[in-house]
Amino acid sequence: MKRRKFVKKSLLSLIGTGLLTGLYSWQIEPNWLEFVKKKMPIKNLPQSLTGKTLMQISDIHIGNRFDYTYIIDSFKKAQNLNPDFVVYTGDYVSYDNEEQFEQLKEVLNFSVKGKIATIGILGNHDYGKNWKETNVSNKISDLLKQSGVTVLRNEQKEYSGLNFIGLDDYWGTNFNPEPIMSQYNDKIANLVLCHNPDVCDLDVWNNYKGWILAGHTHGGQVKPPFLPPFMIPVKNKKYASGEIDLEDGRTLYINRALGHLWQVRFNVRPEITLFELI
Repeated sequence: MKRRKFVKKSLLSLIGTGLLTGLYSWQIEPNWLEFVKKKMPIKNLPQSLTGKTLMQISDIHIGNRFDYTYIIDSFKKAQNLNPDFVVYTGDYVSYDNEEQFEQLKEVLNFSVKGKIATIGILGNHDYGKNWKETNVSNKISDLLKQSGVTVLRNEQKEYSGLNFIGLDDYWGTNFNPEPIMSQYNDKIANLVLCHNPDVCDLDVWNNYKGWILAGHTHGGQVKPPFLPPFMIPVKNKKYASGEIDLEDGRTLYINRALGHLWQVRFNVRPEITLFELI
C-alpha cells in the first residue's frame, strides 16, 4: 500500500510540474523580454561614435500566431533607452495572407527609431509562402521605408562614419551578397546585417573582419537545462544564439528574437540587444 501511495504521489507531482512548466512556457516566458547589453568594439570607429548605442531587434513575426500587442509594448519599453542606431534583422511577419500587411503597418506605428539611423534587412518569412513570393518582400520593404526604416537589400549605407552592409535573406529570391561584399573597404568602420547565420559559412565574405548581426534561430525557443536547443533552423548547429567568435576576425551575434513563430519559450527569453560602440 505504501508503494502504491508513493507511486500515486510521484505521478501527481510529475503531472503538476508538467502543467506548471507548460503554463510558464506558454504564458510567462514568451512575454518576459530581456534587454541584453554588450560592448561592440569596431575597427576604425570614429571617435565621435565611441559610447554611442546600437539596438538590435529581430524576428518580430507579426501575424495571427500570438498577441502582437506584446511587440508594441516591447517597442515602447525599448524607446525609453533612446538608442543612437537601431537595426532590424528580418522576419517582420509570419506570413499567411495579405492581412499581415495591415497588422505590420499597425505595429510599425510604434517602431523604435535611432537618433542617427534606423536600418533593416529582410528575413525568409518576409518572402511569403515557401520564401518565394517576391511581391510580398517588396510590399514589406515598402512598409518599412514608409515608417522610416532604411532597408538594405545587398546594399550598404554609411551614417556618421559607420558603414552598414545589409545582405538580403539567404532563403529568399534576392540573395546575392557577392557584389556588395566585393566593395568591402577595410579602411572604414563596417557592420554587417545578415538574417540567417548560415551565410557566415559561405565563401562570400571577401576577407571581411568585424561584427555580423543575425537572427533567424530564435535561440531554438525551447532549451532544456544542460542540453542544446531541440530545433534551430540552420545547417550549422553551433549557430544558436549569442556572441560567437568565428576565429577569422569576424564576430557573429545571433539575437534570440523578440517575437516567436508559436507562443512557447523555455529557457530562451525573448531579446532586444543594446550594444555600446567602442
